[in-house]
Amino acid sequence: MVDVLIAIKLRALRRTLHGWTGTAYVLMAVAGLSTALVCVAFMALFPGGITVRVDIAATVFAVWTLGWLFGPVLGASDETLRPENFALLPLRPTALASGLLGASLVGVAPLVTALIMFGLVLVAIPAGIGAVLVAVVAAAGQLALAVLLSRVVFAGLGAALASRRGRDLGVLLGALVGLAYLPIIMLTPHLEPLVVDRTSPLFTAVLHGLPTGWGPGAVAAAAEGRWAVALGLLAALGVLDTLLVVAWSRLLVRRLTTAQPTARSQAAGSRRGALRTVLPDSPLGAVIGKELLLWWRDTRRKALMFSSLLIGILLPVFYTWQNSSLVPLASAGIWIVVFASLQCGNVYGMDGSAVWQTLVAPAAAQVDVRGRQLAWLLIVGPCTLLAVAVLPAVTGTAEWYPWQLAIVAALLGAGSGTFVLASVRAPVPMPTKGGSPFATGPGGTAGKVVNAFAMMGRLLLVVLPPLAVLVAGAITGWSALAWAAVPLGVACGIWAAWRWGGKAAQQVSERGPELLAAVRLPV
Repeated sequence: MVDVLIAIKLRALRRTLHGWTGTAYVLMAVAGLSTALVCVAFMALFPGGITVRVDIAATVFAVWTLGWLFGPVLGASDETLRPENFALLPLRPTALASGLLGASLVGVAPLVTALIMFGLVLVAIPAGIGAVLVAVVAAAGQLALAVLLSRVVFAGLGAALASRRGRDLGVLLGALVGLAYLPIIMLTPHLEPLVVDRTSPLFTAVLHGLPTGWGPGAVAAAAEGRWAVALGLLAALGVLDTLLVVAWSRLLVRRLTTAQPTARSQAAGSRRGALRTVLPDSPLGAVIGKELLLWWRDTRRKALMFSSLLIGILLPVFYTWQNSSLVPLASAGIWIVVFASLQCGNVYGMDGSAVWQTLVAPAAAQVDVRGRQLAWLLIVGPCTLLAVAVLPAVTGTAEWYPWQLAIVAALLGAGSGTFVLASVRAPVPMPTKGGSPFATGPGGTAGKVVNAFAMMGRLLLVVLPPLAVLVAGAITGWSALAWAAVPLGVACGIWAAWRWGGKAAQQVSERGPELLAAVRLPV
């Protein structure tokens, strides 16, 4: 069963990794392998005894395992093989979980993780053949631990979304978990004395007490001849991996046997009625209303939008706390619109095969694209403008108002244009509903990288003219010149929204069948 699922996963990846997505995948592989080599060299060649190298390995394993935990929330975990595809097969839950675990080891991230984990073998070589054998088993157990923890968290998010309140809570918790890496980044510069010099016995005890430290701890015990401790740690790691497989299998059973929640008809009807009274009675108004309802109802869209707003607010708070400067907090509006643009650049991919409804309607492409742009602006615009209006005054940085208004005006227009254009030019197929809202399709991470770089380039292009005027005003000390950048930013934003939205509509009209083929899952 495992070999069959691995073959299916490889076939799906081959069918999706072409063009810019394939190029991005190769670049990610090169970057990941380079990172792995650096980590392995750091663990194996660091000057000092095996005790220091084992502590470094335990730290690297902990950080990398946390990356696997954050991966599902940050969209780096794909659902190329969905459990629902195998629901009718006579498979035991543990067999299905084991097969999906094997398929999860296919890809760049598992390969990079395996190289890092098996770097423990190089650490153990000076201690003899016994320690090397222990390191091989420990590395395999640590690799399974990282992947299984990611799978269990991923499945747990899906199980938490079995109700409407659960969906909202899952989105909130998912976004907060995705932000948990910020304190870790801030603490990284302080790790060297704790790990290398062992300045804190408590930190060292916690480092080896965590499951991520059991494998390196077993190697250290084997190097010292404490074989009972080494075998005990390996046994504990194996038991934990087994328990995670069982937990994952139970979550898979719950996912396959729990019906998807239905929308509340009374609430949905009231929202539709409210939108009808506000929006124009026209095709454009219908598209705007449909998009607003999707951003509110669809768990996947809500997760992206809510996490964008939350990250845009909390990220400046962390930087303000770290640098003791209120300028990052005052610029939260800029962060919000940037993240909302980058996160939402796959709306056609999220629609999937439903795109055909736009393709078969006469002259619907232009209306569909413009309606998506206006709906996005109706959601992101008020939050961004509220942050721009309030935060500079509250933080005592009112002199930054021209900068905030000019840049945000340009970014709002550019964001509304670039997110639909990126969605048409580089769509990523998404799994059908069910499971975690943070899931991506085959090659989804590479596709998101392509979209992110292209969108960042367009956003920067639109911001450059008002930014140049703002810099000139700061150099000359002429405040009127700084305020003149505000209408220039508005003009640049309007141009970008109209220009890129028009290009997106043209591509939908001319390359509709290709778009439909791209957003459908290949398996």
